[in-house]
Amino acid sequence: MVCFYLPFQWTNEAAAIVFLLAAITDWLDGYLARKWDETSRFGAFLDPVADKLMVAAALVMLVQKYPTLVLVLPAVVIIGREITVSALREWMAEIGERASVAVSTMGKVKTMVQMFSLTLLIYGDPLFGFPTFEIGVVLLYLAVVLTMWSMLVYMKAAWPALKDE
Repeated sequence: MVCFYLPFQWTNEAAAIVFLLAAITDWLDGYLARKWDETSRFGAFLDPVADKLMVAAALVMLVQKYPTLVLVLPAVVIIGREITVSALREWMAEIGERASVAVSTMGKVKTMVQMFSLTLLIYGDPLFGFPTFEIGVVLLYLAVVLTMWSMLVYMKAAWPALKDE
């Protein structure tokens, strides 16, 4: 966030690099933790929180910089989905059904597409003729589709518990 708001010409590049490094190290941390079976309760709690904070902060900053419906709509959908699924997981954990709404492969793909699209949007300027902003918008909308799809998968898994009287 600091890089994004610095008053220098190179801030887009710096912010995009910092965001991309954070996304890569987040993925690598999770991959290595699973591979080496080095997980902790604190890590299991903090990892999804960090992902959501990174994505939400980036979306809010981008909407502030480009206040158009093209970015506002996906930002609202993505942040709304994250709140909904987090609440669903918390509620399912309360009733002892947390495993039925565990993180899926679809959720991981969704996160990867989000992180890549946000990196391109943060960078924003064409790179060697590559329209990073426009490609970032297209990928952001792909992330919205994956976001809604994964939410429906979670809701479907939770539906038996949700409809019980």
